[in-house]
Amino acid sequence: MTPSKLIGALLATTVIAGAAAAQDVTLTIESWRNDDLAIWQDKIIPAFEAEHPDIKLNFTPSAPAEYNAVLNSKLDAGSAGDIITCRPFDASLALYENGHLADLSDMEGMSNFSDVAKSGWSTDDGSVQFCVPMASVIHGFIYNKEAFEEVGVEEPKTVEEFFAVLEAFKEDGSYIPMAMGTNDQWEAATMAYQNIGPNYWKGEEGRQALMSGEQKLTDEPWVAPYRQMARWAPYLGDGFEAQTYPDSQNIFTLGRAAIYPAGSWEVSGFNNLVDFEMGAFYPPVENEGDTCYISDHTDIGIGMNSATEHPEAAKTFLNWVGSSEFSTIFANALPGFFPLSSAPVEVEDPLAQEFISWRDECESTIRSTYQVLSRGTPNLENETWNASVAVIKGDEAPEDAGKRLQEGLASWYEPQQ
Repeated sequence: MTPSKLIGALLATTVIAGAAAAQDVTLTIESWRNDDLAIWQDKIIPAFEAEHPDIKLNFTPSAPAEYNAVLNSKLDAGSAGDIITCRPFDASLALYENGHLADLSDMEGMSNFSDVAKSGWSTDDGSVQFCVPMASVIHGFIYNKEAFEEVGVEEPKTVEEFFAVLEAFKEDGSYIPMAMGTNDQWEAATMAYQNIGPNYWKGEEGRQALMSGEQKLTDEPWVAPYRQMARWAPYLGDGFEAQTYPDSQNIFTLGRAAIYPAGSWEVSGFNNLVDFEMGAFYPPVENEGDTCYISDHTDIGIGMNSATEHPEAAKTFLNWVGSSEFSTIFANALPGFFPLSSAPVEVEDPLAQEFISWRDECESTIRSTYQVLSRGTPNLENETWNASVAVIKGDEAPEDAGKRLQEGLASWYEPQQ
């Protein structure tokens, strides 16, 4: 072989070896969602790798309660995966501020998400996004369609229609009108206050005004939800004060209650437990024709370890997460967890489809206490739990609850001082 041919052969070998190396990228994904391991292995990973044969995915979840500690220790040791599944708000913000999550603001796929969708994984001023939003959960009310037919009532659109439906079930006596207890506290805030509240404070308009200090928790939009909740007690059944969250789930799925104040995360589980047809309605508005608002709450995102050795491959995967293909796979594998991307999604489960359809009718917001406002002491989220319980049980007047929460927030949050 001549010297020139030898050099050419060596160059060709180098190019081939380089191409082989380029095709040999494996991305490791850290996550706390160990319950959906099969979905990643059977559906998500094969779909991505079919389109991107040069990138392999390795999904390595931790137990949910241990995830934050395990992830932080791995990041500190330099052994964390390339892709980091992100909890919303402060936990992930701290990872970004500590240099562990990369700035993804300029990534092409981020254009598929609204400011509300990105809020769980943005800096306080909204200038930097450090995780791609994956999914949200939507609040509303799930109901027993057969019970509604038996009693001759329809989905309520206004608050007074809602109470007329509850009253009809109370008078009929065959069903507990609504299954919700106050024993565990969080559900009174999450499935009551944060469920119906956005219709009063006008979603993002009120939430942003509360963060800026333009509105206070003693203002009418923030007290009004408590006034409605103070009317719930007669319809929650005997002993609701001691009723736990699993108790409420069982009461509804066993067909003993007509309505369940809900989050869409219940869809998958309820589908496997009920023997009746379910429907869902969004939180009724005060007056017919009013704009409706829903809590479309950011639940899970996914970002890039700033120390990854494969940033381009990681961004290829993260851009795919914003696509219609990923969104459709995820939405149908986990009905009730809804993609936040604006890419079109076909949701097969009828109850999940009912929830997601509200995005076309109502304005979306997130839970009012989750961004910034629960960083101090007293913690506004936890205080909202006990205030919601106290109001429902009749132990605290709505106005007094608002006053107490406002005083607590103002004690540490400068814009409210």
